[in-house]
Amino acid sequence: MRQATMYYYFSGKEEILAELLESTVTASLTRARRLLSEAARPASERLWELCHMEVLALCVDPCPGALYLLPEAGSERFARFHDMREQLRDAYLELLESIASDSGLGVDGAALSLRNDLVFTLVEGAVLARRCDSARSTGDLAQATADAALRIVGLKTGG
Repeated sequence: MRQATMYYYFSGKEEILAELLESTVTASLTRARRLLSEAARPASERLWELCHMEVLALCVDPCPGALYLLPEAGSERFARFHDMREQLRDAYLELLESIASDSGLGVDGAALSLRNDLVFTLVEGAVLARRCDSARSTGDLAQATADAALRIVGLKTGG
């Protein structure tokens, strides 16, 4: 696509970046909301699936997945993206709260919040792990990340 064509649809680079960031988190949020609605399934199974799917999605093309790391993405222009990302983080927390309630982990709100931050950043950090070794299997990375997320929550996994 020629640059002139892009600027027909977008007013500038920030708008292109905002669209890329928002499209990435929109798909993630849609998946998270679907999993939250499946209350009949164990929360640990849904959290594992969310982590697994997120790593696969972020690592298909690690460039869009890593765009949120750019300093420019911190400006007010990207408030919608940050709000959506916070909603995604809240979805993870909701699953962690269900797991804690169902399994009797005995952790308080502060501990759950910390574990949520660790799980959330673990999933997003998979992009960096993929960039370190592009030959690494994305499927293996997704499985290892999802297994590690459950361990962070306090559950034992078979892996």
